[in-house]
Amino acid sequence: MAVVTVKNKYQVVIPSEVREKIAISIGDILKANVHGNTITLTPQTLIDREIAEGLEDIRQGRISSSYHSAQDLIKALRRETKKKNPKQRC
Repeated sequence: MAVVTVKNKYQVVIPSEVREKIAISIGDILKANVHGNTITLTPQTLIDREIAEGLEDIRQGRISSSYHSAQDLIKALRRETKKKNPKQRC
């Protein structure tokens, strides 16, 4: 069991044996939680919101077919736009 001291500005140093076990390093993000009198620090991965939304779309099955060219993609987007807004011109 590692013991740490709370320094000024309420900083603590995570002992090397603990850091090595969970492979954290300088710049990593940790989520702090309180459960009763216990504090837990959990490593977190932050990703861009658009990437997270895209990954959620894939998980939910909201994906489209692949395209052979950029022109094919543009044509498909125009078709979808016309379906949603029949009066709008592309």
